[in-house]
Amino acid sequence: MTDVHEPDVRSYNMSQIKGKDTKPEILVRKYLFKKGYRYRLYDKRLPGKPDLVLPRYRSVIFVHGCFWHAHDGCKYYVIPKTRTKWWIDKLENNRKRDELAFKQLQNLGWKVIVLWECELKPERINNTFDNLIKELNA
Repeated sequence: MTDVHEPDVRSYNMSQIKGKDTKPEILVRKYLFKKGYRYRLYDKRLPGKPDLVLPRYRSVIFVHGCFWHAHDGCKYYVIPKTRTKWWIDKLENNRKRDELAFKQLQNLGWKVIVLWECELKPERINNTFDNLIKELNA
């Protein structure tokens, strides 16, 4: 199957996908700040450059997009019908890179928390935030 867009249109579309300050990240940041938690953003000194670093709790938070990080069993993780092999390889490499960063962080004594995009949808967000607070304070 061929791409439904011309290469220049596809290139533009892909360039508009953000890696920082995404809507799910901002939801988490606003919630934590409102609850009195303070954090640093995207600490380059740590493996995987976590989205949020809470030094006081020795915790890092990754806010993962379900598609980009291959969230198994999630309705938002659908492999594209075009260039399927390329996408599978890319998403599997993302997953492997995440696992390596998580292990490195844990070896350095950090608690790693992953929040998925689907967990931040309106029907699940309250439960997700309750669990996040419990995990930070555990």
